Amino acid sequence: MNGLIKVGISDYAKARAPETIVTYALGSCVGICLYDNAKKIGGMSHIMLPESGMAAKNDNNRMKFADTALVDMTRDLVKMGAGRLTAKIAGGAQMFATPNMGPMGNIGDRNVKAVKSTLAMLKIPIIAEDTGRDYGRTVFFDLNTGIMKVQSIGKSTHEL
Repeated sequence: MNGLIKVGISDYAKARAPETIVTYALGSCVGICLYDNAKKIGGMSHIMLPESGMAAKNDNNRMKFADTALVDMTRDLVKMGAGRLTAKIAGGAQMFATPNMGPMGNIGDRNVKAVKSTLAMLKIPIIAEDTGRDYGRTVFFDLNTGIMKVQSIGKSTHEL
């Protein structure tokens, strides 16, 4: 591991091997790792909401939304030379069970659906996922190997 690039909420990063990208505390948010295995180029996005149509009037952060962050990250990876991208995703948990979830519904599930829909539109196959349930996750993405390591409190760490 040469470096550790941190991705915050509503952000993304792109890099080449030998870097490792990490994002912490995915609850209802979804972490998306895109990777070109042949060229060892990849990126990670930490989206917070499913659709840019949910943006507040003055919110122009495209990295917050699945439908815009993934388009932008894909474009930037292609500019770096990436060709055949694959995806691995994690997060989208329902962190709090409530009887009446209101207009937002289960935002974690909606985030996962939006990520899958956007990746399908971009023709990027999802080759691994760890989504849903009721606990948070931290994700490390090793650009040497393409392995996404998922850590959760009280759960075993696993690699996808």
